[in-house]
Amino acid sequence: MFEDVEILNTQAIELAAKGDFQDAIACFKRALSMETKNYLLWFNLGVTYRDAGDLEKAIAAVKTAHRINEKDQEVIETLGVLSYNIGNNEEAMKYCKEGLELNRKNPHIWNTIGVIFFNKGDYEQAGNAFEQAVTLNPYYYDALFNLRDTYDELGNATGKQECSLRMKELSSGDYYAR
Repeated sequence: MFEDVEILNTQAIELAAKGDFQDAIACFKRALSMETKNYLLWFNLGVTYRDAGDLEKAIAAVKTAHRINEKDQEVIETLGVLSYNIGNNEEAMKYCKEGLELNRKNPHIWNTIGVIFFNKGDYEQAGNAFEQAVTLNPYYYDALFNLRDTYDELGNATGKQECSLRMKELSSGDYYAR
């Protein structure tokens, strides 16, 4: 029987969606044995390792994807978040800066930068990053949530209230009706 990389990739994604991570990983590895330079397969393998809870293997796989394709913003974003998740803020910030060099208008990277600053206790810098994310995408709920919490830390009651109102509008769908 002939195996096709695209079919294996699709099967692996479907298996991972069902929570069958080990079989999904096996499919990705089989596909990679046929196309070792396919960065999307490496990326998908990394995301599956992440979802399975193995962050070290996730980072290794996504770094391989990044070496193959240094311009994919989603790969860079994921490396930033994974690095942050294992407590490597320096590396996370390095990837975020790299991502901004490719696209300064990426709200997800700005949000990740904000999270890094927030957890360091640098609420001013966090607020600036979250504000940038929300300016770029006013419908970005996570960034609004983070900005609201940052405003709370900064004692900005007006900003906190405005974020809470926008979040409520987004949750109820009222914002889209305007």
